[in-house]
Order: sequence, then structure tokens, then C-alpha cells
Amino acid sequence: MIKYVEGDILKSQAHAIAHGVAPNDDFKQGLALSLREQWPNLYKDFRHYCHTKNPKEGEVWAWKGPGGPIIFNLMTQEAPKTRDSHPGKASLPNINHSLRNLVKALKEENVETLAITKIATGVGGLDWNEVKPLLEQYLSDAGIQVFVYETYKKDVTAKES
Repeated sequence: MIKYVEGDILKSQAHAIAHGVAPNDDFKQGLALSLREQWPNLYKDFRHYCHTKNPKEGEVWAWKGPGGPIIFNLMTQEAPKTRDSHPGKASLPNINHSLRNLVKALKEENVETLAITKIATGVGGLDWNEVKPLLEQYLSDAGIQVFVYETYKKDVTAKES
């Protein structure tokens, strides 16, 4: 079941949080930056993962830190072209593959509740009206409660119940 909420996803009580990034992302903007600030080891572990596994667009990497939610990093954006460049934009095919892989990962990790943003519509540059149907297609039948943070309100706890 999907419930649309407004608030700060970092205040979510969900078992997992999902957000969009690029392979080799530097986590310097958007929600990725906020996650990096809240859980510094997430970024360190992501960098190690990228150096050892060389992830591709459409893949998903799950991070499990001590005492926090599982963070699902969806590779929705193009990887930076060079080491010093910024990640590219997101694409609908990348969203499609990432969401398909997310559903598999949710089952593997036995996740019961998921908080997710309007993935790939901020830094990723896509239109929410194009992304939302894909999100609904994959997550409405995932067998878990999904909270889509449609409106960001800093430090506000969403009504997830």
C-alpha cells in the first residue's frame, strides 16, 4: 500500500529509506548530502562499494548501519564522466530498472515499511508526473507499506500511521 505524506524523510520510522544516486556519486547535494551528514559511514561504505563493485545505472545497493534504517541507494542517475565531474541526470529506464531491483531487495531484506522520496526529480532532473506512475507500478504490489515523501518539510515528522 502506498501513502503519500509530507515531512522530513530523515524523521521517518520506516524500516528502510530509498533515494536516487549515481554510481560513484559524491553525496554532495540533495537527500544524499543529508544522509551523508546523518550517517557518515554510509558515504564511506558507498565509496568502497563503488570502487570494488563498479555499479551500473539501474542497480540498487543496500546499506545497513548500526541502529538505523536500511538505506537503499538506487542508481537512477548516470555516473560522472570523469573523477572530477558531477553525476549526470536520471533517466526513466534507470528508474524502471532501479525500482524493479528495489522490490527484489525489499523482499530479500524482509522490509515491512519503506520511506521514499520523489526519486530522480530533484538533482536527477526528471518530472514527477513521469516518475510517479513507475513508482506506483512497482511499489503498489510490493506487499509492504510505502510512504512517499511528496512534500519536504524540514524537521517535520510525517503522519505515517
